Amino acid sequence: MLSIDNLSFSYRKPHRELFRDFSLEITAGGVYGLLGRNGAGKSTLIALMTGLLTPDAGRVTLNGDDVRRRLPRTLSDLFLVPEEFELPHLSLPQFVKINAPFYPRFSTEDMNRYLDLFEVGHDIQLKSLSMGQKKKVFMSFALATNTGLLLMDEPTNGLDIPGKSQFRKFIAQGMSDDKSIVISTHQVRDIDSILDRMVIIENSRVLLNATLGQVGEKLAFRPVREGDKPLYVQQNVMGALGVLPNDGTEETNVDLEMLFNATLSQPEAINQLFNQ
Repeated sequence: MLSIDNLSFSYRKPHRELFRDFSLEITAGGVYGLLGRNGAGKSTLIALMTGLLTPDAGRVTLNGDDVRRRLPRTLSDLFLVPEEFELPHLSLPQFVKINAPFYPRFSTEDMNRYLDLFEVGHDIQLKSLSMGQKKKVFMSFALATNTGLLLMDEPTNGLDIPGKSQFRKFIAQGMSDDKSIVISTHQVRDIDSILDRMVIIENSRVLLNATLGQVGEKLAFRPVREGDKPLYVQQNVMGALGVLPNDGTEETNVDLEMLFNATLSQPEAINQLFNQ
C-alpha cells in the first residue's frame, strides 16, 4: 500500500538529518503503532507519508503514486488526523456536506456510529467543542471516510481516561481488511491492546518492525528468575520484571512499554533476535 524508499530529509542545513536512506513498507489490513522517543521524527515522517513535506532524497508512494504529486486518487484514499488542528465555524452537518464529497467511500452511517460510541451528538456546532470533543468528532469523520490509509498523530492527547477507552473501541470497530491505520504516539499504553504491528524508530533507523505475534514468539515478559539473562529489566513494587529471549517454551502477554524500552536500550540484540 504505502512504500517509503531510501528517504532522506532535514528541515534546514546544516541541521542534523532526521532521516537518511530510511525505508518502510505499510501493507493493507492492520493497525500500526509508530513508536519513538520525542524528537525521533514521528510527526515529520507522518507529514512525509502524506506528501505535506518534500524529501531531500528518496520518495513515498501510495499504491504506486508519488504522494508529493497530490493526485486526486491519492488524496481521496488518504486521511491525516494531526496532533493539533482547528475546526471551522460550522455545524457538523455543514462540515460533512462540504468535505465528504472528496471521499467516495464516506459513510454518514459509520460516522454517526462512531459519534455514538464517543457519546457526542450528531448536530453540533464545531467551535463550541472542547479540545477532547473536537478530536472525537474529527476522528469520527476521518474513520468514516473509509480511506485505505488513515494516519493519526498522537490521537489520544487531550482525551480523558474514559475517552482513551472509547478510542480503543473506536479503532477496533472501524478496522477492516482493506484499511491500514498508522498511529504515531509516545503514549504506548493508550494503544497497546489495539495494535497488530509495532514500528519503533530511532536515529533514522527502524529498530523493530514486527507483529504482535512475532514479538510473543521471540520474547517473554515476566518476573526475572535466578540464572536469567534479560535484555531489559524494569523494577516495580512486585520486584524485577524482565524482557527475555523466548526459547519457545513460554507464552506471556506482550508488554508494549517494556518492549519499547528494551528496543531502545538494546537495539542490536533485538535486531539480531528478530532477524535470525
